Amino acid sequence: MRTSIGTALATGTDGRKVGSEAAASALADLPTDRVDFCQVFCSIEYEYEGVLEGIREIVGTDAALIGCSTASAFTEREVAEGAVAVSLVTSDTLTFVTGFGTGLRENVSRAVREAVEDFPAAVDGYPYLSAINLHDGLSSVGEELALVTQQKLGPTVSIVGGSAADDHQLEATHVFHDDTVARDAVVLALIASKERPIVSVRHGHEPLSDPVEVTRSAGSDVFELDGKPAFEVWKDAVREPVREEFGVEIDDLEAGDQLLQRIMCEFEFGIDQGEGRYKMRWPWVEDDYQVLRFALDIPEGTVFRVMHGASDAQIESAREAAETAAEKAETEGSGIAGAFVYDCACRGIVLGEEFPVAVEAIADELEVPFVGFETYGEMCMGLGQFSGFHNTTTVILLLPE
Repeated sequence: MRTSIGTALATGTDGRKVGSEAAASALADLPTDRVDFCQVFCSIEYEYEGVLEGIREIVGTDAALIGCSTASAFTEREVAEGAVAVSLVTSDTLTFVTGFGTGLRENVSRAVREAVEDFPAAVDGYPYLSAINLHDGLSSVGEELALVTQQKLGPTVSIVGGSAADDHQLEATHVFHDDTVARDAVVLALIASKERPIVSVRHGHEPLSDPVEVTRSAGSDVFELDGKPAFEVWKDAVREPVREEFGVEIDDLEAGDQLLQRIMCEFEFGIDQGEGRYKMRWPWVEDDYQVLRFALDIPEGTVFRVMHGASDAQIESAREAAETAAEKAETEGSGIAGAFVYDCACRGIVLGEEFPVAVEAIADELEVPFVGFETYGEMCMGLGQFSGFHNTTTVILLLPE
């Protein structure tokens, strides 16, 4: 037996029952009742422990399990809010080891060290290593976490993953490891494979403004750009295109307005990575308008451009991420058993009712089972990369057969 993946979504009112139904549907896709690995994405509408209990009733206690809270979740067949998404893997060509670390905000290195404590440096007969990183989405340590994870695992290990979400409430996000549910934590899964895993990442934004420098910041709060109030600089850059696209004046929108939230996802900031590549950074504002807040620390001296990513570009970037991954797999000559997808909640806000179209585009390109969720930030570090935390991207990990 090579690798088989089963995926399913379920919704309802009883978390335990929903977890059981999702797991049973995913198990029905497998050629055996043996489950080696389970990844779970769960809406905040459910009591997480009950969901995990329902899943365990189906998959048993031997399967390694990781997961997190989310906004919406999806499989190759559907997208749903208020859902539990489950992916089950059985394989003789992949092995899985999982770990869990706490105290992420206080000490990233210690949390990752705790999570990787039982990870092997190599697995005999499985020459390729990759890893999944799921973590508290409100920890504001995404970039540091990506780098520390790579340092602990080594430069030859490809890393993907995402920040747990809470349906845009920005109050509390959780990760799951086996039967444990926790905040301020990171969960890792090390995947050893006989064939090379494939990773891919894409965003749908293009530069809109001239470069601006962060001249006053503290942690994840940015107060000034080029010596001027940061929010005012952003508004000056987007005022005309917002007027043309949305028919509104940006100065008339209040901090809690859903339209402003969508606009701030469509007009984000990008950090120039050279050769026309940008790393996206998602801002938001609160009632006092005195600060732009980000999902991770933004040091003074960072050079931004305001970017624009309309809905059609977001759909196309999802397709490109899948197409690139599929082409890499074909070049490697490896069959694809399935995929894990980590897609930003900002893209969900920009796309709205069109978000399923983007998921459909991924399905059309991959033609394999996959499961994914809307994140508060995505992680993707391929071989030789030195920066791995992203916003408003589609990240894909293909699991070889």
